[in-house]
Amino acid sequence: MNDSPGQEGRLGVVVKGSLTDGLRVRLDRGVNVEDVRVGRYVTARGKLLRFFAVVSNVSLETSDAYMSAAPPDVSDPFIAEALLGTAAFGALDVEPVLALSNDPLALVEGPQPAKTIPPHFSPVHLASEDDVRLVFGEEDERHFWIGSPLDMETRLCLDVPEFVMRSNGVFGKSGTGKTFLTRLLLAGILQSGAASNLVFDMQSEYGWKGYSEDSREVKGLKQLFPSRVAVFSLDEESSRRRGLTPDYVVRVGLDEVEPEDVQLLRESLSLSDVAADAAYSLQRHFGKSWLAHFLEHPTGDAFRDLAGALSVNERALSTLKNRLSRLKRLKFMDKGSGHDSVGRILQYLDRGMHVVLEFGRYGSDTAAYVLVANLLTRRIYERYQRESEEAMGDEARKPRPLVITIEEAHKFLNPGVASQTTFGAIAREMRKYNVTLLVVDQRPSGIDDEVMSQLGTKLTCLLDNEKDLDAVMTGVSGSRRLRSVLARLESKRQALVFGHAVPMPVVIETREYGSAESYRELGFRDAAELRAQVERETDELFGPDD
Repeated sequence: MNDSPGQEGRLGVVVKGSLTDGLRVRLDRGVNVEDVRVGRYVTARGKLLRFFAVVSNVSLETSDAYMSAAPPDVSDPFIAEALLGTAAFGALDVEPVLALSNDPLALVEGPQPAKTIPPHFSPVHLASEDDVRLVFGEEDERHFWIGSPLDMETRLCLDVPEFVMRSNGVFGKSGTGKTFLTRLLLAGILQSGAASNLVFDMQSEYGWKGYSEDSREVKGLKQLFPSRVAVFSLDEESSRRRGLTPDYVVRVGLDEVEPEDVQLLRESLSLSDVAADAAYSLQRHFGKSWLAHFLEHPTGDAFRDLAGALSVNERALSTLKNRLSRLKRLKFMDKGSGHDSVGRILQYLDRGMHVVLEFGRYGSDTAAYVLVANLLTRRIYERYQRESEEAMGDEARKPRPLVITIEEAHKFLNPGVASQTTFGAIAREMRKYNVTLLVVDQRPSGIDDEVMSQLGTKLTCLLDNEKDLDAVMTGVSGSRRLRSVLARLESKRQALVFGHAVPMPVVIETREYGSAESYRELGFRDAAELRAQVERETDELFGPDD
């Protein structure tokens, strides 16, 4: 008996099913059930249409219920051969997603969403490389290779312009390859020119260099694309220790902090609602420099008088002062307000550059990360909003599309604050002002359901928490079957990709990142390669030196 799919990748035939519940496929006698995995991409050919589908379940079936209760003696190879594939057989559950006319003259522009199903006994095959290219496109300025379908070498591509039109998410438990996948996506956006990237690099993994799971160094975006990426730093000492001279050192003045920033710090600073809300009263009382005045305000009777004047509980106000005093110990913060970090970031973005903001030692300080990311994003978004409104009706004047990448996204988009933050507004407005998010998180259940439902494309590595699995599937058609696929991903370098940037859900093994060959495929050339190219071009122009 053969141990692989039959002739030309044939698996079996459709024996039952519906559009809502999916198709049941009986495997052919010669097909080993162990050769077909959940997430595999298959095709079913009907009389009029060819359907593209995803395997959502693999099962063992019998034609006689008695056989399950009293299994036959299969020690005799002849008996085993006679039973397997007849009385006992393998079956697949597959979900039809796309359909394409069998008539080459049909005026259907490529695969369309499946709105019917193939008839009984339609043959089902493993998808071929041509099928994948037909559905997902081939590498070009618009399509970026992110990985390969399971058990295939074919390069599967993401539609980058479609990807940046909406906010998107990368999810997965720690160690599953979220960071590597995010690096690939950022490189794809950079290469396509579809948008600029602003990356809040919490762990300093994206700018100059990062590390693989086995602690091997890998190049960051600045090394791969030195003329197109600028690295800003909150921690100049950390950047220099890692061999990088930052393009700009970010400083933040106390006067730049607003009450909205304090609202986001409630969890990380363990503030009560009363204490956090007191920031608004302080701003009305002291004006723009409210934080500096508040932190320098004397204690004792003067402090009690202040609490009385604000009609705020003295104990809550004291707690707020103690917790916010932590900000004064952050070296990147000072009393001045003449810094123009936002202006410098915008200068680079306007030139088509991509900016990575490294946090260095402050990446482990949640309050510092949340404060800076929210503060800078609010001001950048205000600028994009103003410029977009001024350019209304004139596409040429609109600001260049921007993708803002945030890690630990649930800190900005949890149900308690998502409706109040700039990040929440960006996620809900779907590129209204040419700004979208790329949210990266290992706890998608901590993100507001409305925000999750607005994410255009989700790239999800392994998750083993039930709430996280449910959260990723929020608002997704066919979520029950996709959930079963997601729960069976391997622990590294596999992801379920679904949403607007791909024509149908697909499980991929992500492309390699970290080897010399992978860097060359991304367009990187080291000094020796550049020198050799210059010598070749010189020889072509002037001939070799005698």
